[in-house]
Amino acid sequence: MAVMNVNPTRMELTNLKKKLVTAQRGHKLLKDKRDELMRRFLDLVRENKELRREVEDALAQSNKHIAVARSVMQGEMLDVALMLPKQEVELEISEKNVMSVMIPVFETKMKSPDPNDVYSYGFAYTSGELDSAVQSLGKVFEKMVRLAEVEKSCQLMSSEIERTRRRVNALEHVLIPQYQDTIKYITMKLDENERSTTTRLMKVKDMLLNEQIEQNKKRDSEARI
Repeated sequence: MAVMNVNPTRMELTNLKKKLVTAQRGHKLLKDKRDELMRRFLDLVRENKELRREVEDALAQSNKHIAVARSVMQGEMLDVALMLPKQEVELEISEKNVMSVMIPVFETKMKSPDPNDVYSYGFAYTSGELDSAVQSLGKVFEKMVRLAEVEKSCQLMSSEIERTRRRVNALEHVLIPQYQDTIKYITMKLDENERSTTTRLMKVKDMLLNEQIEQNKKRDSEARI
């Protein structure tokens, strides 16, 4: 790992140690966030799979009823019967925060509180199969809305998981090792400088001591003369 281009000083060493602690704390928080996002994402994926199966089964059943109705009713009569829907739906979209991810929340409001109030035609000239198709679609509508909500939430959470994963990897494999290697480098340089300073001081001390010894010898010689 490349060492950062910094001055090997004690102040820089202190700053890097603080940054390392912050990076390690951020790494742990991001890992916890990633793990929790993954748990919630997998829950949504399981719900999405179940909802999709139920919706596809209901739509397939409804299509069968429509096909039978077309075989026993005139095409024009079928088109007229379905031309003006009786039930109206209002869709309200809001958001909720899940681990810093704003996911959509869909709420539907029906014009009529009666869920069976979906037939926009009279029963005299229509087929019972058409009734079954319309009723089946009315029952699966809420699940279709929930399916759209879950699929969009999965997309948003998947993107956030990928972003968080990249940040975790950058801290774990690049930034934190770089801080650690730079701290080791500065510590080594400071220790080396300290040893060099100690060696120089010892040499100076020896020089002064030898000089003092020579001066003492000189005074002793002069005193004997």
